[in-house]
Amino acid sequence: MDHLKQSIISIVLFIALLAIGSWGYMAIEGWDFFDALYMTVITIATVGYGEVHIVSPTGRMFTLVLIFLGVGFFLYVVGNFIQFLVEGRIRYVLGRRKLDRQINKLKNHYIICGYGRMGRALARFLIQRYLDVVVIEQNQARTPVMDEDGILYLVGAATDESLLIRAGIERARGLITVVGSDADNVFLVLLARQMNPDIFIVARAVMNSAKRTLTAAGANKVVSPYDLGARRMAHAILRPTVIEFLEMAFADENVDVEVEELTIKPSSPVVHRTLYESEIRPKFGVIIISIKKGDGQMVFNPDADTLLESEDTLVVVGGAANIKGLEKLLAPL
Repeated sequence: MDHLKQSIISIVLFIALLAIGSWGYMAIEGWDFFDALYMTVITIATVGYGEVHIVSPTGRMFTLVLIFLGVGFFLYVVGNFIQFLVEGRIRYVLGRRKLDRQINKLKNHYIICGYGRMGRALARFLIQRYLDVVVIEQNQARTPVMDEDGILYLVGAATDESLLIRAGIERARGLITVVGSDADNVFLVLLARQMNPDIFIVARAVMNSAKRTLTAAGANKVVSPYDLGARRMAHAILRPTVIEFLEMAFADENVDVEVEELTIKPSSPVVHRTLYESEIRPKFGVIIISIKKGDGQMVFNPDADTLLESEDTLVVVGGAANIKGLEKLLAPL
């Protein structure tokens, strides 16, 4: 039974008690409506003001019955109220424990610090890619939104070391910080880098002046939404077809075209082979746009004689199934 229905029943029962009590006194004692209503209220409330008029033995018997009904009614109301509080607390505790258990099982997941408009969009995008995400949000008012979105989350300041530990930062693959201020982002990057030196960190810079500070603090990538937005709008005018293709590749789930980066693991059979010898293109039908070598050098449009080495990262374009097959070749279990 939901709480709205219980509230309606309580109101109906209270009105019914007033009506029965007033009608009883009017019928038994012959009082007017106001005196009967007054006697009913003080009887149900058990305030003990005394009888309005002399009550007959039948009226006293009716008063006893009315007292028991009134006490039962108030016990019902108090019981519902306590049940509401207890159930709500139990539901919160059980729900929180369930979320903590799910978070403790995660590995190679992503932590998003901040669940504003950008954080929510980031979480949706990563989840659509079937990646595990944990959100840390300080604003308690956003809890219903996170519950509705069905994500794993922790409530509190992302700069709290204990909260980052609960989010599994030691096991996480990446951390994205989009909290409100650059100062908090810088401190969070420093803390995250100290707690997990190998984690990949992407930080948002509110002001352009904070980019260098965030990079020096340990962020692998620093993103300024205003710069990106301006560039995107400029490209939309200058290169509309390119933008349309990228939107299809990155956002349209109905189009079987993806742009992905894949890293060659030491156990891959393509290590120390040329691009031609690996037969990646004829086998998987993907286009290799560039290769990022282990020393950071970027090779654009690599030719057939390009040597593939361990920890090289390939940027490829192709169908989802083909890219998945290539991923198994480059990073076998």
